[in-house]
Amino acid sequence: MQDDTMVMEKSSFKKAPREPRNGVDTPTLLATINAVAGQPELAKFQFRAKSRWIAGTHSSSTMANFFGAGAEQSHMMAYQADSDHPAVLCGADNGPTPVEYLLHALASCLTAGIANIAAVRGVTLHEVESTVEGDIDLRGILGISNEVRNGYQGIRMSFKIKGDAPAEKLEEIVMQSRARSAVFDVLTNGVPVSVAVKG
Repeated sequence: MQDDTMVMEKSSFKKAPREPRNGVDTPTLLATINAVAGQPELAKFQFRAKSRWIAGTHSSSTMANFFGAGAEQSHMMAYQADSDHPAVLCGADNGPTPVEYLLHALASCLTAGIANIAAVRGVTLHEVESTVEGDIDLRGILGISNEVRNGYQGIRMSFKIKGDAPAEKLEEIVMQSRARSAVFDVLTNGVPVSVAVKG
């Protein structure tokens, strides 16, 4: 039979709140997770980008507003991203190619996840670097071959990560970030995409 005092001590024991770590406001992150768990409607987000053609293969996209946490939201400023093709691909090299932005999106999504997960697990990070490579065969997008896909044939990603935890724990954090990454999910599982044309 368990001692009643022990039961009371266990039930009144509270975990010390996580301190901000790795530049992550850990208490707010955990409060957000709890709020969304209690009110699933807060989890519905819609992100948007508005793109404008400039010339040749050069275009510019603006990301200013989005819907989330039950209301319209705005970034602190409207962010802009220019994209172009390099000269070897008949462009003027005014920005990275769209497929390079895809690699950036994958890297930044997993890196953000690593910082958050490490903070919640009480791990201080010292260094996180990733290298992402994608192989593409232009015969697809140039219409030379119907047997070659238009997009990447394969993507490889490697991490260099250092922190105040054993290598095994740091690898677990990277793998957990991969398991929860929105961009990794979109790339590996696909997503319905509709294209409409307005006059």
